[in-house]
Amino acid sequence: MFADLHLHTCFSDGTYSPAELAGHARQQGLRAIALTDHDTVEGCRETAQACFACDIEFIPGTELTAEHRGHEVHLLGLFIDPDNAVLLRKLAQFQQVRQQRIHEMVARLNALGIQLQSETVFALANCRSPGRPHVGRALVEQGFCASMDEAFDRFLKKNRPGWVPKHKMSALEAIELIHQADGIAAMAHPALNQSDEIIPELVAAGLDAIECFHSKHSPAAVEHYLSVAQKYRLGVTGGSDCHGMSKGRPLIGTVKLPCHFLADLKQKHAAQREQRSKEEIVHENTLPHAGCS
Repeated sequence: MFADLHLHTCFSDGTYSPAELAGHARQQGLRAIALTDHDTVEGCRETAQACFACDIEFIPGTELTAEHRGHEVHLLGLFIDPDNAVLLRKLAQFQQVRQQRIHEMVARLNALGIQLQSETVFALANCRSPGRPHVGRALVEQGFCASMDEAFDRFLKKNRPGWVPKHKMSALEAIELIHQADGIAAMAHPALNQSDEIIPELVAAGLDAIECFHSKHSPAAVEHYLSVAQKYRLGVTGGSDCHGMSKGRPLIGTVKLPCHFLADLKQKHAAQREQRSKEEIVHENTLPHAGCS
């Protein structure tokens, strides 16, 4: 009984449709998956339907890029309400920033003599939340690069000529946004960001879980972050971070989170919902009431 709680589709920078993702999950014997597309929940409804058809439990989510004291932090919002108005409004703003970033990257490439058009990238992406992989794929499809690796190595990696810094919200704001959308906030692939020193501060701000299992985590990293989770009483999550074929091979199935960790996350989520309900009742009872005239 395993789950994968970090997956992407064509609604952000993955290549699989929701139906393809659910089909691969079934082939891998997964009992539950979470969709965590970047800055969007657009694919949640379709993925939920595809999972239902495959007898797979579906968990709605998203992945937010944040920053805390100069450290980049990726936060997964799991069990979120994909219809939450505040969340949707914020995600729409993040999507506009992403689209502007595409224009800026293309302008930098144009200055190098590479005649790539923003419209080509947007047509290829065909989603509201485009990213660097779409620019890389456009460079390959237009014949400017032979592979995605070349596109990133020559132009799109940090400090390369086509790279544009990504807008990052405050990690504390991201945690609050996830909570108000009825989700739990998990720190994604912490070994990649190498920012353990900020974990206590994020815990104090309400961080709920940490991604101990990840396709780029070594066995030593897994053990380390399991101990971190135990120390700070954080939930344990994990996932492959599969982007379909955009990274050369599908990663789904390479990381399988034992479902007892998922059960713990569900329990944590239920406890938080109960606590929020109690706080809302207390708040309502303390509001002044109009007297009878």
